[in-house]
Amino acid sequence: MNKLVVAAAAAGISFESVHSAPLPEASADDVGVSQQRLAKLDEFFAREIASERVPGAVVAIARDGKLIYYKAYGQLDPPKGTSMRLDAIFALASMTKPMVAVAGLSLTEQGRLPLRAKLTDYYPQFANMKVAVPQPDGSLEFEAQSSPIYIHDLYRHTSGLTYGAPNSDQVARLYPDFAAPPIKGDKEAFIEGITKLPLAHQPGTEFEYGFSTDVLGAVVEQVSGQRLGDYLADNLWKPIGMLDATFHLSTSQRERLARPFSNDPLTGKPQSIELLGSPTRFDCGGAGAFATVGDYVRFGQMLLNGGELDGQRVLGPKTVHHMISNHLGPEIKNKVGNVEPHRAGFGFGLGVAVRISDGLSAVPGNPGEFTWTGAYGTQFFCDPKERLIVVVGTAAPGEIRKYYREQVQNIVYAAIIR
Repeated sequence: MNKLVVAAAAAGISFESVHSAPLPEASADDVGVSQQRLAKLDEFFAREIASERVPGAVVAIARDGKLIYYKAYGQLDPPKGTSMRLDAIFALASMTKPMVAVAGLSLTEQGRLPLRAKLTDYYPQFANMKVAVPQPDGSLEFEAQSSPIYIHDLYRHTSGLTYGAPNSDQVARLYPDFAAPPIKGDKEAFIEGITKLPLAHQPGTEFEYGFSTDVLGAVVEQVSGQRLGDYLADNLWKPIGMLDATFHLSTSQRERLARPFSNDPLTGKPQSIELLGSPTRFDCGGAGAFATVGDYVRFGQMLLNGGELDGQRVLGPKTVHHMISNHLGPEIKNKVGNVEPHRAGFGFGLGVAVRISDGLSAVPGNPGEFTWTGAYGTQFFCDPKERLIVVVGTAAPGEIRKYYREQVQNIVYAAIIR
């Protein structure tokens, strides 16, 4: 045995997994991707899993609508020692957001949710939020909103809403952690609590990553008259065959949940994914969904196809083009690169980051690439120029997840030879 095979065996990697493919399959070489170079992914995960830096992963890659790579690595549940499986279910965290954006845009296509509608048309409480202005002495002063929060601001994170971060500025410290609201209260409690906090910026002036999409999900419920998960099931998940996508796991689905190491491999400190064991009390549009990698590769392919998959149209092509275009104009401070270290050169569209220039980023790609990631270790990116989609599922909630995202993108682009 060579060293890679030995490492793979030790890591529990299956190179020839039995599976039901989420898309039609093809050889990588037949669609211009070197199978030999793509095998570097196997080597990468063999090393990392054998070194106990990540418990396991599922990776799916499609080009030209054909699945060219679909593998499971390592462990599904480290304490139990169970092997990773292709139908593993991952807590998507912020990869919930692009799906909620699609839900909102479907209402826009029906003439029911204009982008320039005021948020107060749906939740009047947001009119009372003041804007916090940090002072040199560490105190905060408060001023009125100079412009209302528009629905557009919720999609592109320019509402002024932020996330709680204990080591951040004075305003962020007032906000809850991203996963806290759906566990600790219902939707009404979330809206009531967040509208009592100050905005971090004047609406429409800065990209500030935070609870905007959670609020957008609440607006979708208000307009549609349905629970968010029910609306997504009827208008996205079921039509395109995202069979396991949900906000609320069944007992059998819980048996397929990917779980993290009990300790962060970088710091040695205890870590967990709270949503895995704590039932949520509302369908949290910013962070609460679950799905398989196969489900999400179908979602990405639908977007690459201009809103359609297998004869089922979710959005019109022009709506998808609008979604994956940059919506941060020169008047808006672009801080997308602050969210993730390899996002230099990106703007933000309607629910997804969008690459707007060559160079600058730490990873290769083309202008027009759209992407987002999840705090528990998931990743997806689509490159329309390369007709490419990549989805990665891991249960790695620590900082190491950002390392995996960069390495996977480097290896995939290195394998594209025509």
